[in-house]
Amino acid sequence: MTTTTPEIPMEDVSEKRIVRAACAHDCPDTCAILVTVEGDTVTGVRGDPEHPFTRGGLCAKVNDYEKRAYHPDRLLYPLRRTGPKGSGEFERISWDEAVAEICSRFTSIAAEFGGEAIMPTSYLGNQGILNGLTVMDPFMHRLGASITERTFCTSTRGSAYLRTVGPAVTDPEGIVHARYIVVWGHNMLTSHLHLWPFVTQARKAGAKLVVIDPYRSRTAKQADWHIRIRPGTDGALALGMMNVIIAEGLQDQDYIDAHTTGFAELAAKAAEFPPERVEAITGIPADDVRTLAREYATTQPAALRVGTAVENHPQGGQAFRAIFSLPALVGAWRYPGGGTHELTLFSFPVNFDRLSRTDLIRPGTRTINALQLGRALTGELELDPPVMGLMVCNANPVITVPEQNKTIAGLCRDDLFTVVSDHFLTDTARYADIVLPATTILEHFDVMFSWGHLYVSVNNPAIEPLGEAVSNVEMFRRLAAGMGFDDDPWFRMTDEELARECLDWEAPVMDGITLEGLCKTGWARLALPGPDEAPFADGGFGTPSTKVEFALTGDTDSVVPVFRQGYTELQGDTASPPVPDHVPEVPDPRHPLKMITPRGHAFLSSQYANMDRQLSSEQGQHVTLHPEEAQRRGLVAGAVAEVFNDLGAFRAVVRVDDGVLPGVAVAPYGFWRNGDSTVAALVSGDLNDLGRGPRYSAASVDVRPA
Repeated sequence: MTTTTPEIPMEDVSEKRIVRAACAHDCPDTCAILVTVEGDTVTGVRGDPEHPFTRGGLCAKVNDYEKRAYHPDRLLYPLRRTGPKGSGEFERISWDEAVAEICSRFTSIAAEFGGEAIMPTSYLGNQGILNGLTVMDPFMHRLGASITERTFCTSTRGSAYLRTVGPAVTDPEGIVHARYIVVWGHNMLTSHLHLWPFVTQARKAGAKLVVIDPYRSRTAKQADWHIRIRPGTDGALALGMMNVIIAEGLQDQDYIDAHTTGFAELAAKAAEFPPERVEAITGIPADDVRTLAREYATTQPAALRVGTAVENHPQGGQAFRAIFSLPALVGAWRYPGGGTHELTLFSFPVNFDRLSRTDLIRPGTRTINALQLGRALTGELELDPPVMGLMVCNANPVITVPEQNKTIAGLCRDDLFTVVSDHFLTDTARYADIVLPATTILEHFDVMFSWGHLYVSVNNPAIEPLGEAVSNVEMFRRLAAGMGFDDDPWFRMTDEELARECLDWEAPVMDGITLEGLCKTGWARLALPGPDEAPFADGGFGTPSTKVEFALTGDTDSVVPVFRQGYTELQGDTASPPVPDHVPEVPDPRHPLKMITPRGHAFLSSQYANMDRQLSSEQGQHVTLHPEEAQRRGLVAGAVAEVFNDLGAFRAVVRVDDGVLPGVAVAPYGFWRNGDSTVAALVSGDLNDLGRGPRYSAASVDVRPA
């Protein structure tokens, strides 16, 4: 069978079996999971206590994952729409019928309009190397479909990182050695929970924890110092820190001279951001800017851990370039635990081009950015040919893509043929013509990399697929056969064959690691410098100059290749300045609040927003305001309000908290619609300055009684 996987060992415990699995969510922790199986039923999941990063714990999202697999609303069979789009009215059909209809419709669309009239939309609802981000690419490239640019998260951060320090990876576990830890725009207790014990260990040894965030997040509540910053002004703060460091001679000039380029240009730019000007821009008192700069420069090792929140603004790329310049300025890279603890995915030898089959892309094929799906479907982008076919996998764009009202309007088109694969009838699936049932991690095989640690993992299936659900890999095998694409051996590969293709198993970092071994142990550490080492103490950065580039000297369109496969002028980046800069934004007097959109603690984007326990934890859609802002609008805690701007509106329960900066509205993201609009309705589809990333936390809004 094409789904053949490597021999999977299972540990017998009395009448139970323990299966080694791995979490496939878009999260830096990529936890090692032990699945308990009794008979043919999963009865529980827990973190692997032997895994050095997971340490036996799972997060609030996943610690009862078996309930997701066995949820009564789980999709288990293919469906065909019978009622109006969005009504949720479907009938059960067979896989043969589903494949035949999809292939017939895609064939007729390609014949009439050309293959580019079909648009794939996917992201990291599943982060497995086989079943995740690139799983749809070979099929769609062979079909001649449009290329979809998937820059929802980390394209901006990754692009800025590569431009500044290259793929510089340190072991995150080394943060235990840090004596000054700055967590910037990152709610670690929600989004990187398993790094927290290492931070705690550092604090017990005397480290100070500083959290920079516009509101008092779970992590900020635990900090030694919470610095509240106006959304989108992070670059100004970083430049203000540089101003103080350089003016007071606190920089590590020896490290700068040996291992950086562009210091004179950066110093000149930093001179434009004295603390008083930074206070006016960021809302942070000038004396606090000075204190932060002095402490960061003089307390070594100093560690930075930033979050994607920083990139969700028009100038997110320049902000990240400035922030990523700070460690070299003070010589933090010299020390174990110093520098930044970012993007460990750069260390994993994943064959993304091979997995995407970029060799099948037809010359001149257009690119559409997935963040502008609503504009693509409604004709706003004036695409020729128009999008006539849409396939969605590993994504719920109605909830996660900006300009929600446009997305829904496009999905309502009678002439648009839409296919959605998912675990549940999501807000997006309700608009599909054909819905296909996908397996969970308990039911399929996969291999995992990580954003946030250095362990490669295997996900062994614990049970057979429920109902007629199939893995994403198997779904595209069936569709490829239906289209006649299986003349290419790629589309007939077994899971094991794909697993051997997905990584460069001969790469030095994979020394001693085999697929067979991973299936037995569940995980293995890459052969890289450990937490007690400082791999960039003597430079050796992976930039064109091999140095930290304060000023650009090389390729100015460096990107994270997994997200972007070429582009058109329509989605071009703003030209980057030679050194990072910050231009103050002109406020919108009609919508004076900046809405930031943190992820729900119990959600993963929109996943789990239909699960009772997680929904109860989140307590419904809410918006949090500073007391002054609530009073000014006649709002009290518990009241129902409407958050609005020119793009749309949604209803939310008011919370009042003086931990939120005045001028800010905090509205968690991920709730399903339930007939109403959500946060995404107010977010613009305009792209930011680098990596063509999103502006999720840049919406200007106001709030009024509902």
